[in-house]
Amino acid sequence: MTHELAAFLRTRRERLSPADLALRTGGRSRRTPGLRREEVAELAGVSVDYVVRLEQGRGLRPSAEVLDALARALLLDDDERAYLFDLARQRPTARRRAAEAIPASLSRLVHDLSPLPCLLVSQRCDILAWNDEMAALMLDFDLLPEEWHNTLRLCVLHPGYRDFWPDRELIIRQCIADLRAAWAARPDEALDALIDELTSQSAEFARLWAARDVKVNGHGRKRLRHPVAGPLSVDFQVLNPLDDPDRRLVIYRAADPASQAALDSVVQARAAHRTTTAAGHPDAAPDGARGR
Repeated sequence: MTHELAAFLRTRRERLSPADLALRTGGRSRRTPGLRREEVAELAGVSVDYVVRLEQGRGLRPSAEVLDALARALLLDDDERAYLFDLARQRPTARRRAAEAIPASLSRLVHDLSPLPCLLVSQRCDILAWNDEMAALMLDFDLLPEEWHNTLRLCVLHPGYRDFWPDRELIIRQCIADLRAAWAARPDEALDALIDELTSQSAEFARLWAARDVKVNGHGRKRLRHPVAGPLSVDFQVLNPLDDPDRRLVIYRAADPASQAALDSVVQARAAHRTTTAAGHPDAAPDGARGR
């Protein structure tokens, strides 16, 4: 994480200007954007050499007090500050759980939240469980190979999602900003592998990952372009079980009456299709929450 800490500090310094902090420039011109290291050092109360060594990734382990001073000097918001502390291993991290089956209570909750579309995901965006409403709104996860059971991989690489999000870059940018916070808080080899895969296969992902935006997105609104129902908007809410920080419930609600009508139509069409399929195949799985 030393390299990432260095890069993060550089990008946060370069995005600021003296005017952001009411600094006097003395009329000197600037050949590069952002604050000078000298200015950051003065604002944080550390030496210029210390800032240089941090930005060069030369093995320093800054204390919580120094990190707090740097966060103030660089005008970091709450999510960015937490990310900085995580990179420096100065924030207590939640206890990691060993890989295990999804608790039955969470699987039932995904089902019980119907008719609201809902899915359960891991910190690295793996799709662990979903209900029929979510499958109708997104893709039929039952029909996808397991390697596609990842929301970020779907969004970035799956051809079916190329036109699904009208605000595609914004959606990917927000997902990456959220993923960065999880990546720093709870290092994970599988997550590192996913990031390497997406960086190598998508120039778009590589560019947005390199921006080092950090933002935990607990709620918001998304616009969709459903292949059958057409345009609709959903409000989303993300819930995190207190005893299982590596898993998240993502719940969608239609944002307006027209979107609700569109959602109802795709859910009804899926239910009718499943009823027809089940009639022809008595051993077909019943409706409800799916998962690994």
